[in-house]
Formats: sequence, C-alpha cells, structure tokens
Amino acid sequence: MTAFSCPLRVRWGEVDAQGVVFNPNYFVYADVAATEFFRAAGVMNGDHPDMGQSYVVDARASFRASARFDDLLDIRVSVSRIGRSSYDLRVDILRDGQLLTEVSLTYVRALEGRSEPLSEGYRAMLARVVTPD
Repeated sequence: MTAFSCPLRVRWGEVDAQGVVFNPNYFVYADVAATEFFRAAGVMNGDHPDMGQSYVVDARASFRASARFDDLLDIRVSVSRIGRSSYDLRVDILRDGQLLTEVSLTYVRALEGRSEPLSEGYRAMLARVVTPD
C-alpha cells in the first residue's frame, strides 16, 4: 500500500533571507500532512476517541536537502508501527521525487497522564494503512 500524499507549497514566511525553509517548519509540514492523513482515514469525525487522546511524545527529523520558497512539496504519511498504546507515523517530505526530509512522529494514547491501550477500532484503522519500510 502506498503512503497518503499531501501537497504543500512553501510560503514566504517559512523561509530565511536566502529563500531556504527554516528547519522547524518541517515539523509544521509533518503536522499538517498527519492531520490530513487522519482526516482521510476518517478519524477526525469523532468516531475514534483515541484520536483526541493521542499525543506526540517524540518527533525526529533527518535532513537531506533543503526546500526553498515556492517549491511544491509532496508530503507522504504512512503508519510504520502500531504498539499497545502507541504508534509511529513516518512522514517523507519530497520535491520532484527527491527526499528532502524524513520525519518520525510517535503518538501515545493517554488518559489523565497515563498511557492507555489503543481501542480495537482505532488499531484496525491504523492497521489498514500500515506501510512496510
């Protein structure tokens, strides 16, 4: 199965004086694409309370090349791991097929500060979109 794809154009406010994207903006891009991924998967409509109880507890990025002002990016999101109470999203940020940045997001379902198992329905939704590396 292929990853969910979300296009995004680099805006002026996201770059430095040389027109290169500031590194923290790649996490914003990953968050935008993850939100659209969840929306497309049907979990943003309130049917899965796990979504509102899932929090990013780890975010990492590997930078390979820079995006620049007005680049059209293809941001691809896939589920790379499902655990008992957590799951990982892999977010690849590409320009014209070239991998610029790889972002890894780890989410944990938590209630009142404690991790809780993911519901079977939410796990099933995630399992439908798991993409092998």
